[in-house]
Amino acid sequence: MIEALRNSIRDVPDFPKKGILFKDITTLLNDPVQFNHAIRMMMDAVDGRRIDVVASIESRGFIFGSVLAYLLNAGFVPIRKPGKLPARTISEQYALEYGTDEIEMHADAIRPGQNVLLIDDLLATGGTALAACKLIEKTGGRIEALLFLIELEFLKGRKLLNKYDLISIITYN
Repeated sequence: MIEALRNSIRDVPDFPKKGILFKDITTLLNDPVQFNHAIRMMMDAVDGRRIDVVASIESRGFIFGSVLAYLLNAGFVPIRKPGKLPARTISEQYALEYGTDEIEMHADAIRPGQNVLLIDDLLATGGTALAACKLIEKTGGRIEALLFLIELEFLKGRKLLNKYDLISIITYN
């Protein structure tokens, strides 16, 4: 099943810039059998855990996060780029190769003590995911696990997130 998922993901060379091999999940999403397999495997990976809230990072993380929140009967919290959320937010900056970026979450989205599953489509260097974890922890949320459809192991994002229970469905070396 993993190999079928892997084969349903398209490689796009030199996107978004030269030298990057982009893992395009739109081909997986467009295949109802593979999309269903991906969701089932993600659900199986968190089976038995008590999840109150699923938080997901903009934007492809929303696809998987909202479906899993529904299936887990949990709330859904979007983590977005600055200026996209209408109410009071908290923010966290993170480092990029050149410069910084920032993500935000509604300040009241997660209550202290809630168990949170953080989902994104892809783990690369881990900077965005770490910033999202910091946002969740600022609100008093407890991170139950981090769940990624894809992990690019060679970028060593797992090392940055080593204090968390990290699950990835498909890995690339």
